[in-house]
Amino acid sequence: MDSLNNSRQLVREILLEQTKIPYAHGNIQFETVFDTESDRYLLMILGRDHEQRRVHGCLVHIGIIKDKFWIQRDGTETGIANELLNAGVPKGQIVLGFRSPEMRKMSELVVS
Repeated sequence: MDSLNNSRQLVREILLEQTKIPYAHGNIQFETVFDTESDRYLLMILGRDHEQRRVHGCLVHIGIIKDKFWIQRDGTETGIANELLNAGVPKGQIVLGFRSPEMRKMSELVVS
């Protein structure tokens, strides 16, 4: 299996593991969206909170761009970057896309 396929599989595994963590409140379900053609991966939430308001949104958005994991959105408690690091991904392959380039310079991860 090549590097890109390994990266895709890792992202899928991390997102599927996140679906096993119960949402903090309400009747919220998870949906995963795996677009291997564009290498975009989403973890969506949908349902109703305790006050019965509609909940629908993106909890996690990861893209694989030029051999790097671009974290565009991370609403998890543990942090997707931490999950990637724990899986052995080098810091130089993780970009916090939700942060400005100036803020990225302050982290130990890649700036891009």
